[in-house]
Amino acid sequence: MDTLHAKHRWFEPDRPVWWTGVLLALLIGACLQILVRHTIEHEAYGRFTQQAFNTRYSINARLSSYTDVLRGTASFLAASEHIDRAGFHRYVSGLMLKKQFPALDNINYAQVLNAAQRPAFERWSSHSGEGHARGYPDFLIHPQSQRDSYTVLTMIEPTAHFRDRIGLDISVRPGAAEALARARDTGQMMTTGMPIENTQDAQGWALALRMPIYRKDMPLGDVNQRRAAYIGSVGIGFSVPRLVQGAMEGSQLQAVHLRLYDDGKNSDGSQSAPTLLFDNLSSLPAKQRAANNFSVSLPLDFNGRTWTAEFSAPSAIWLSRFDAFLPWLAMTTGFIGALLFYLLFHTLASSRRRAIAMAKAMTQELRDSQDRLQQSHHTLRQLGAHADQIKEQERKRIAREIHDDLGQNLLALRIETDMLATRTRLRHPRLHARACHTLAQIDSTIKSVRHIINDLRPTVLDLGLTPAVEWQIAQFRQRSGIVCELIEQQSDIQIDDHCATAIFRILQESLSNIMQHARASLVRVELRHSDGMLNMTISDNGIGMGEGSRNKVGSFGLVGMEERIHLLGGQCTITAGHHAGTTISISVPVDYVAPPSMDDINATARLAAETSL
Repeated sequence: MDTLHAKHRWFEPDRPVWWTGVLLALLIGACLQILVRHTIEHEAYGRFTQQAFNTRYSINARLSSYTDVLRGTASFLAASEHIDRAGFHRYVSGLMLKKQFPALDNINYAQVLNAAQRPAFERWSSHSGEGHARGYPDFLIHPQSQRDSYTVLTMIEPTAHFRDRIGLDISVRPGAAEALARARDTGQMMTTGMPIENTQDAQGWALALRMPIYRKDMPLGDVNQRRAAYIGSVGIGFSVPRLVQGAMEGSQLQAVHLRLYDDGKNSDGSQSAPTLLFDNLSSLPAKQRAANNFSVSLPLDFNGRTWTAEFSAPSAIWLSRFDAFLPWLAMTTGFIGALLFYLLFHTLASSRRRAIAMAKAMTQELRDSQDRLQQSHHTLRQLGAHADQIKEQERKRIAREIHDDLGQNLLALRIETDMLATRTRLRHPRLHARACHTLAQIDSTIKSVRHIINDLRPTVLDLGLTPAVEWQIAQFRQRSGIVCELIEQQSDIQIDDHCATAIFRILQESLSNIMQHARASLVRVELRHSDGMLNMTISDNGIGMGEGSRNKVGSFGLVGMEERIHLLGGQCTITAGHHAGTTISISVPVDYVAPPSMDDINATARLAAETSL
């Protein structure tokens, strides 16, 4: 029983399941260890491939420098009137091949002969030696067989190691003959791509490049002209192992296994087996060479032939001690971090109930605050509506008092002054002038009083919404000079005074904004009443409104419009675009109101007539 009770307590939800946390931490640590190891191996492989690319670039650079030597030699020989051994020797000695171009074995010149020229040439060559062991020997063309044409090596530097090559017809081999003919006809540098024996040292294969030479000042525009001007070719032979080893000096690739192949594609389109040109670890046992983890194959261009450089290396040489230690460090860190996070998770889970209870209390308090806020917002709207109503009533009262008291007094004063001016017209000229001046002052004051009354509350508003709208549009045209059109579907719209006042104020505010800010030349006001809804649209062709115009600090015109319509239970839409004008559309539900009686209309007309005096 005690054992079962202990197991029950072990798996209680309030207690952390420790073994689950340990297994999860071990899993995360192992994943981190694998991820870091793969990341380190990827970075090491990146360093390996970068070194391989650098080595390939160095090999290409050395090949380019050797081809530059060949081009320079060809230019030197082509510019000379007579090609002699002494000048050729001085030129090659000045190149300092052993120091500047260590992989370059020799530079040679091959003269072109036909069968008719051979006897005279051999008479000269059999007595052309210099008489010492390291100089040029007497020679005959070899092989001795008779051919239609010959390409005979007549000069080669340095001479000591290549004495036996003097007199060699290099066009004997079909592949070499085709390459020489192609070089003659195109004027381009050529190579057969076939390795030749390296007689200077025992470091593997050597390769040759040749470039045609033509007679000086002869045209070379087409193949026939180049064949007629062709006198021979200049070539270089270089050691592939020394070239590659020189490119690998000073790099981390000294410990890398590098094999260089020629792809075997011949000039005639045939395909032979790839030729191994260089293998820096050929002397090592096969098992040791096979212990390579990183490998990459990169192509090289050798004067139109494709070489392939295969780089391979053990991954260990690209990893530091810290790289070997880092995956285990990541595993340990991941295990400890995951375990701590698991403990933190369970610590937070133990306080879940308290957090839920606190969240519920806060939610209830937030809802209560939201209800109070909504009630306060509703009260503020009612207060704002009441304030607007009181303001309109006060404006109406003040306008009537000004009209009844000040207006009547000014009217009586004007009548008296007019009578005084009439009686003094003939008898008292100076008094008549003063009376006329006073009469003008009274008229100006009456006009100002009328403007004040109309600004407070236009008396035409008592005649209905349609006359008030027409009067406001006429005032707008007179003050601004802007064309304003009124489009109405019903000449007499009957609505209550409160709704009519709100709509009139919106029109008044909209036209004021257009006159001050819109820079418009045309304004349209559309007013219609149908199906219990009053719709008014105010549009202009002005500059529109910017993005922040509606929320500008201290500006409440548009906000006031929307609030007035909202209090009436309607909708207000403001559409504006950049340089696309502004359109204000309002829609308000209204109830039918009986038209005013004739007595009310006559009283309002008399009031308007008295005000206009």
